[in-house]
Amino acid sequence: MKTFSLLVVVCIACATGASAQLAGSARSSQPQVFVMPEYTQHASQTSLASGHDLLEHSGVTSAHGERPLWELMPEARVTPLGDSARSLRKEHTAAKKAVILWSN
Repeated sequence: MKTFSLLVVVCIACATGASAQLAGSARSSQPQVFVMPEYTQHASQTSLASGHDLLEHSGVTSAHGERPLWELMPEARVTPLGDSARSLRKEHTAAKKAVILWSN
């Protein structure tokens, strides 16, 4: 009985929502005339403006004793790939092997 009453409530809510959509979309039958705006000023030919420098306010600024960070950092120590592979192989052979005892 509870599910039936819940189903009825849901159906009523859906029906009222659908009718509200139909009523909200009703429009008047009067035509809407679109009028393009008229601009009285038209493009006209004039002389070019005088050129100006875009870089007039730019310049290089540096303080005395300023050094870039890359000069202060130590170089990274890079190990060749072959040396890494050799050391891993050596560790693998030196590692203890598991002892497997099978008993059936």
